[in-house]
Amino acid sequence: MLKKYFSTILIGIFLLGCEKEIQLALDPNQSLLVIDGSITDEVGPYYIKLSKSNSISASSNFLAMTNALVIVKDNLGQIDTLKHEKEGLYKTNKIKGIYGNTYYLEVQVADKKYTANATMPQKVALDSLRINPFPFNSEVRYNVIPVYTDPIQLGNSYRFIQKINDTLDQTFHVFNDNLNNGKVNQRPLRGGSDSLEVKLKDIVAVEMQCITRPTYLYYYTLYQQSGAGPGGGTTPSNPPTNIIGGALGIFSAHTVQRKQIQIK
Repeated sequence: MLKKYFSTILIGIFLLGCEKEIQLALDPNQSLLVIDGSITDEVGPYYIKLSKSNSISASSNFLAMTNALVIVKDNLGQIDTLKHEKEGLYKTNKIKGIYGNTYYLEVQVADKKYTANATMPQKVALDSLRINPFPFNSEVRYNVIPVYTDPIQLGNSYRFIQKINDTLDQTFHVFNDNLNNGKVNQRPLRGGSDSLEVKLKDIVAVEMQCITRPTYLYYYTLYQQSGAGPGGGTTPSNPPTNIIGGALGIFSAHTVQRKQIQIK
């Protein structure tokens, strides 16, 4: 199957800035808009990144879209027309991220319109990070468990972004509460690799996001396709999206919390 890369996972990590290449199966001549953006409960501005997939034989697989009209609205009547900054990045001017509010995205490119919406979940408190040692090939290795209590209401979803020292762990860490609804989390972040394992004295920083179910399904699909899923991964395909109109990507509204811990 032909494969294509789509980059620019913009979900902010430690002052914005987490990017990762992802393999997707696309027609070699198919050109699609890629929308990647989020509204969070942190102080803005927020960013929407637009790019266009190119043919697989082209020297650059993704082209920045700089001539779009991008609008973000909320359920309170606030309307924000975003300003293009550079390389397909569009910045909000006045919209505020508040959990419980619903955000509506409109993107107009030439005669095509794309829309999406997301309601920011309530924030679930990240209480602490716990070190979890475990034996591996006659040595001790470590991973980190984010400690939080899932609400009793079923349907909560979470994404975690992990940095080991200053290196981003590119694993897609997404949890839901299907198996541990209303309980204290006991699942570790099983990321890294042999070249990025957690060792004594390492500093591990974790960002916790309370995300919507469509965002969970999007990143969970990418997790399965990355080789970390059952049987070593699944056949690459376009992950499910909440964007209407034929674009790839995700529009997310989520809360953000961060903590770090040193392995001792």
